[in-house]
Amino acid sequence: MAGTNTLNFTDSAFDQDVINSEVPVLVDFWAPWCGPCRAMGPTVDAVADEYAGKVKVGKLNTDDNQGTAARYQIRGIPTLLLFKGGKVVDQRVGAIGKPDMKKMLDAQLG
Repeated sequence: MAGTNTLNFTDSAFDQDVINSEVPVLVDFWAPWCGPCRAMGPTVDAVADEYAGKVKVGKLNTDDNQGTAARYQIRGIPTLLLFKGGKVVDQRVGAIGKPDMKKMLDAQLG
């Protein structure tokens, strides 16, 4: 279950929501069957709330949106990609904690 500020990205709207965004976008590539992905969910939601208005934060279900996952060569989940100006500026594979997630974002906002 996504938090109030956590967006849900899809193949069909990915370019509009992420690539063409005016602000940085953190995308969590995940799937419902992935334990580490589910464990990281509350952290993603907390970061989405904390950075609301400065960064878009959302999830992309790789089972339902295989086109985007393939486009960015997502081989393992969870994978976090941080987009700025339509380009990937940072990437993490595997579950990470809130401090590491905030470090990724702060580096692009500073």
